[in-house]
Amino acid sequence: MNKPVEITKGKVFSGEVISAKTPMTVIVAVVSTHRHPLYKKAVKKTKHVAVHNTSLALTVGDKVTIREIRPVTKTKHFIAVEKIL
Repeated sequence: MNKPVEITKGKVFSGEVISAKTPMTVIVAVVSTHRHPLYKKAVKKTKHVAVHNTSLALTVGDKVTIREIRPVTKTKHFIAVEKIL
């Protein structure tokens, strides 16, 4: 049903699908946290990433693993690897 894509290079991130309006592209929100150097508070940063999606049936709210690849289009530099259950 959901075949993982075989790609071995590139950074791996996980995030949540926030938009799936176009046929081969989904927008994924990748959240990263770090400590503020002075105040030591945990700071959350969200990055919206355009992801190339060919084989997975993704809808809004799905958790996915994405991997960095060569540029597919002007804004797409990631591919959806697998859907996290």
